[in-house]
Amino acid sequence: MKIGVFCPNWVGDLVMATPALRSLRSQFEQAEIVAILRPNLVSVLDGLSLVNRVLIDETRGGRTPISSLRFIRCLQAESFDLVVLLTNSFRTALYAWGSGASRRVGFDGNFRAGLLTDPVPRSPRNRPAPVLPEYLRLAEAAGCSRLASLTELAVTGADELQLAGFWKHTRSMGPPPRLVCLNPGGAFGAAKHWPAEHFAELARMLVDDLSVSVLVLCGPSERDIARDIVRQSGRDEVFSFAEARTSIGLSKAAIKSCDLLITTDSGPRHFAAPFDRPVITLFGPTHPAWSETNHPLAVGMQHPVDCGPCQKRTCPLGHHACLRDLLPQHVFPIARNLLSAQSGRAELRVA
Repeated sequence: MKIGVFCPNWVGDLVMATPALRSLRSQFEQAEIVAILRPNLVSVLDGLSLVNRVLIDETRGGRTPISSLRFIRCLQAESFDLVVLLTNSFRTALYAWGSGASRRVGFDGNFRAGLLTDPVPRSPRNRPAPVLPEYLRLAEAAGCSRLASLTELAVTGADELQLAGFWKHTRSMGPPPRLVCLNPGGAFGAAKHWPAEHFAELARMLVDDLSVSVLVLCGPSERDIARDIVRQSGRDEVFSFAEARTSIGLSKAAIKSCDLLITTDSGPRHFAAPFDRPVITLFGPTHPAWSETNHPLAVGMQHPVDCGPCQKRTCPLGHHACLRDLLPQHVFPIARNLLSAQSGRAELRVA
């Protein structure tokens, strides 16, 4: 049996889809499972045993009729028995239909029902609903009776070596004994960004009051933000990946090794749960319920505003009060408490 899975388009969503992938793997142990995803997301699944291989969808974001037809022919050559769509677009449903798979499971919205053999009714969209159990509903519709509940990630040896090399080059004493990671980015849009000056002030408080080191994570498009945070902090124990060869794998390794992650509502926030790391997520325009994973060490913070959560990529009113008015002084006590609890957990493990 061969199963194709159209995977979500965002880093965080793909992490939240890992329980559904695990459910498929457990139910169809002897099947070949092929993850169909964007090229920039391949490393999210590195080191896991959820799928046998990946098939890159090069058409997403820059598709033409010719490239779409070529990709459909590629899918036909796979001869899938079952295709599960964790995506909601009409385009991926059309691809699934064009693949010739005898079963095609997906949500029925966006005029897709006629392209699916097993259309699954979507939950009402007038109220926020967690994405993770929605993916599990699709796995159940595909025939899974053993549904997983925990998200999964792995760090490869190459990722760990890259992180070790970073610390060797950046900090003469090697990796710091206590580390807080800050994640200021957000591919969704500028409305999710916490101000760089807030991150810098929080970094100073962490270093001065708690004697921890701080590492600012970043992707290729966020290097300037990371540099700005380090510069504004004015502390030798605040570092960043701005000059490193950034990758999802490197970010995973850093978060796995840290004592606390403080992050915007972006993909890397979901790296904390699989690695059992405490995390503070700073929510702005998005409703926390959409991405709830029930991680016991997660704290979500959101400043209430009359205009939100608006779900917009940029602030339509221009003031960005939902995040600008969420101050470092509000975040620091939560960080201090989580770090204290984490130290207690470490002592118990040693004992």
